[in-house]
Amino acid sequence: MRGYQAGDFSAARSLIEQVSPRLLRFFLSRSISRSDAEDLLQDTWLRIHRVRHTYRPGESVMAWSYAIARHARLDHYRRAVRTSARQERLHEGIEPLAIAPEQDELEDELEALLAPLSRGQREIIEMLKIAGMSLEEVARATSTTVGAVKQKVHRAYKILRKTIASHGLKRRATGGLA
Repeated sequence: MRGYQAGDFSAARSLIEQVSPRLLRFFLSRSISRSDAEDLLQDTWLRIHRVRHTYRPGESVMAWSYAIARHARLDHYRRAVRTSARQERLHEGIEPLAIAPEQDELEDELEALLAPLSRGQREIIEMLKIAGMSLEEVARATSTTVGAVKQKVHRAYKILRKTIASHGLKRRATGGLA
């Protein structure tokens, strides 16, 4: 990252190659289309390029990058909501066809498992368990304290335990089929 800040092209390329796959997984974990995830990744890199001077050497590059990616995703979500609201006003009375994207059974099960979590809890779980970030990195990426992250994770785990328990009961009741 220091090389990228100094204008070293090869350092920038190396950084992009190392960080992009993790950021792409971060975006894809929210069940958005691959096309939207790639757009968000590109938007994130544009933002990183514009604010690269704000990175402080010695800090986690991943936490800094995830914080920027998180804001890019939130902005994307807000734009989508505004666009959707405008389209609804234009097409009042006309119901659009709902085409559900095809997903693996495992992805469906993961979605069902994470569904009861709040957006913040889900985001923390994704950063910790999917992205493999540390508590400190998640705290920096979400602009909170480590204690707040621990509290949010603890509450999310309680919800997940209940969800797993009820899911397990359904499987036993149906003879092992879900």
